[in-house]
Amino acid sequence: MRPLPYYWTFNVSVSRESKKAALAARLADHAPRTWQRMLSGRRLNLLDPSPLDIEIEDIALGLARNTRWNGQTLGVHAWSVAQHSDLVVDIVRRLEPRTPADVLMAAKLHDASEYVTHDLVTPLKAVVGDVFKEVESRLLQAIRLRFGLSAELPHPVQALIKQADIIAAATEAVQLHRQIGQVPSRTKLQRHHQQQAVPALRHDMRPIVVATAEAYAGVP
Repeated sequence: MRPLPYYWTFNVSVSRESKKAALAARLADHAPRTWQRMLSGRRLNLLDPSPLDIEIEDIALGLARNTRWNGQTLGVHAWSVAQHSDLVVDIVRRLEPRTPADVLMAAKLHDASEYVTHDLVTPLKAVVGDVFKEVESRLLQAIRLRFGLSAELPHPVQALIKQADIIAAATEAVQLHRQIGQVPSRTKLQRHHQQQAVPALRHDMRPIVVATAEAYAGVP
C-alpha cells in the first residue's frame, strides 16, 4: 500500500484539530448553564467537571440505579452498571492475577462517567457522536483525578481494561441478554464453556473465553 502524501495527512490533521477546537468552543459556551446538584450536595458542572465536585457516594448511587442493555436483561431485577463494573474488575483479576490496586481502581471506574451520562448502547453512541464522547471523556478524566489516578491511563492499562470490558459485555450478551449473534453459534459457546471450566463469579456468571468474546467487540 502506497503511503499517503504529506500534504494529505497534514490537511487531515488540521481538520481534526479544527473540529476538536470547534467542539470545545461549543461545550464551553454551554458549560455555565449545564450543571446538576447531586445528593451529596455537590454542584457538578457536566461539561467542565471539577474533581473536587465528585463524590464516590454519588457515583455508586448513580451506577447502581443505571441499567445495562436499556434494562433488557433476564431476571426480576435489571443488571446495573455497578454490577457490570464489578464483573470487569473480577475479569481483570483473572487476566492478570497480580494486577496493582491502581489498575483495579481504574477498572472499577471505567464506566463511572455513566452516573451522569447513563449507559448508552453502542448503536446509539454512534448516532450521538463526538459531543457525547467529549463529555464522557471529560467526566472520566475528572473522576480519575479525584481518586488519585492519571487523567489519561497508560496504553497497556487501557488495553487490559478494554479486553476485560469486551469479555464482560459478551458474557452479559450471552447469559443475560440472550444476544446470540451469527458468530459464534450457541453450540460453539457451550463447547467453549465446557472447555473453560472456570469458577463461578459472585454474580453467578461465568466469563466466556477471550477468543469468543472478541467476536462480540461491537457489543455495548
